[in-house]
Amino acid sequence: MTTYGPGVALIVVDLQNDFATPRGSLYVRGGEEIVDAVNAQVAEAEAAGSPVFWTQDWHPEVTPHFVTSGGVWPPHCVAGTAGAEFHAGARVTGEVVRKGADGADGYSGFSVRDPESGARTSTVLGERLAAAGCRQVVVVGLAGDYCVKETALDARRLGLDVIVPLELTRFVNLQPGDDERTVAELRAAGVQVDAPPRVPSDVIS
Repeated sequence: MTTYGPGVALIVVDLQNDFATPRGSLYVRGGEEIVDAVNAQVAEAEAAGSPVFWTQDWHPEVTPHFVTSGGVWPPHCVAGTAGAEFHAGARVTGEVVRKGADGADGYSGFSVRDPESGARTSTVLGERLAAAGCRQVVVVGLAGDYCVKETALDARRLGLDVIVPLELTRFVNLQPGDDERTVAELRAAGVQVDAPPRVPSDVIS
């Protein structure tokens, strides 16, 4: 996959209860299966001196992001709720970058988008990586066809080398084949993607 060390960072995307536990409001099937392997990556990165960043969906109760207010998704990861907390098994060390606050769409760890105006605002993640001298990032977590994908694509737009190890993500597959289309899109953008996803997944309502 990669060798951690100077210039390389690990980004763990949204490994939260609403995505990674079967009772979560937007459960991604198999999300809990990656927790131990992600923890191993965190330990490896830390041992090599690589920074680790965790993104965290952190929505208000009312937001155009939710279907209850005209959006697409069921309410999830509402700030301060159990669903917004990281999976109990996750070894969360390093800086946490929250996204989706103030009603914004928070797919990428690097930026959020106003769902009404479309205006984008950067998070602190890009600045932190630049300050740490990072040239390459490894992006893992949930979900592969949404927040992992958008984080990886934004990293490429910033000129970073990006690796997405698919054994360390799972896919929503809202439409059949979204996982395959995501892999193709990432590769077309220059993201290094390894083997196809081993376990297709979908949203369980």
